[in-house]
Amino acid sequence: MDGDAHIGKLNRQALEQIPPALQAIVDAGDVSGFVTLVWRKGEVVQVNTIGRRDIAAGKPMTRDTMFRIASMTKPITSVAALMLMEEGKLRLDDPITKWAPEFAGMKVLKNPTGAVEDTYPAPRDITVEDLMTHRSGLAYNFTSVGPIAHAYQAALGSPLLGPYGADEWMRRLAELPLTYAPGERFHYGHSTDVLGFIVGRIEGKSFGEVLQERIFGPLGMTDTGFWARPETADRLARLYKAPAEGGPLQDVSYPPEPQRPVFEAGGGGLISTADDYLKFARMLLGRGEVDGVRLLKAGTVELMTANRLTDEQRQIPFMGIPFWMGQGFGLGLSVITDPEKQAWMGAGSKGAFGWPGAFGTWWQADPAQDLVLIYLIQNAMDLGPEAASQLATGQRMGARAALPVFQKLVYGALEG
Repeated sequence: MDGDAHIGKLNRQALEQIPPALQAIVDAGDVSGFVTLVWRKGEVVQVNTIGRRDIAAGKPMTRDTMFRIASMTKPITSVAALMLMEEGKLRLDDPITKWAPEFAGMKVLKNPTGAVEDTYPAPRDITVEDLMTHRSGLAYNFTSVGPIAHAYQAALGSPLLGPYGADEWMRRLAELPLTYAPGERFHYGHSTDVLGFIVGRIEGKSFGEVLQERIFGPLGMTDTGFWARPETADRLARLYKAPAEGGPLQDVSYPPEPQRPVFEAGGGGLISTADDYLKFARMLLGRGEVDGVRLLKAGTVELMTANRLTDEQRQIPFMGIPFWMGQGFGLGLSVITDPEKQAWMGAGSKGAFGWPGAFGTWWQADPAQDLVLIYLIQNAMDLGPEAASQLATGQRMGARAALPVFQKLVYGALEG
């Protein structure tokens, strides 16, 4: 095989299996389209643009298509908080009541699925670390079961595009009981949204302004933010639902936003592109620095990407599956601790880290392989009360199978 077949130490012929494999899933009607990106050892090795960002209008996926990245927002919010930690403005063990007094004297449900009035006093305050590791006891409507799920929906509305600004939203959330005591277990919820608003309060700015000044501006992430500006809105991919019973994809896109949203969800509100997110992922892969721009110290990135969940906490299923087999959770992202045990979820080396999004988006940085993978689709999952049993990678089996196909084909192409 000639030298051109080995770009970035990846086998080109093996990588060429990815587009037809993903195209077949589009052709089956399970996903509208994909943008995938493979970066290794200093270069973008492959970008695939497959299918359409807007089926009705016939608009194709392009490299600069913008996606709602949902919970891929969380690592970005966590980096902003860690930047403040480095400056001595917050500590992991600080109680969040220092900046969010709304959360003083919280109550905890006696039964996670029981009556919201049946509570006991929280044994301690929520800390910054509790927020960053989702051990605060705060929940989402869709990760909850029973009355608390519907209480979240009634109080806050949409988990991603709520109608309230930061202060009103925090007040409403703090009136709800915690599902579990702070520190007890990983329970996915609004923790990172609270973290983002605390960052804003510390800086005396909106959270979106903090992200722009500290992360997006310095890294040149020009297409990332909490809304698609009118001049870029045409590049925003439509959001589609694949009905479980079959039939064509249904367009369930959020209505266009003529201005910045009042709710800047640090847990899931960002819109971005493959190339923009690559800059952020490469920064973490570079231990806090990319292209001469340093956001974090190397030691802080090591802290962020080390598992902080106990063995007992990792035994508890996440979104209805044994998610923590072979992986753990650090400060805002997951990390592979045992590649063989984790292999049923995808592929990656020990120490590889990332975090997915509810609309099927996913990324991973793998220090051992000097590799970044980015995988973007817009496949809606139900974010209403009690929807926790759905996987974050889609509804139909074809959509769920697409991500591991991409992962395993890329890792199968590695050649040193």
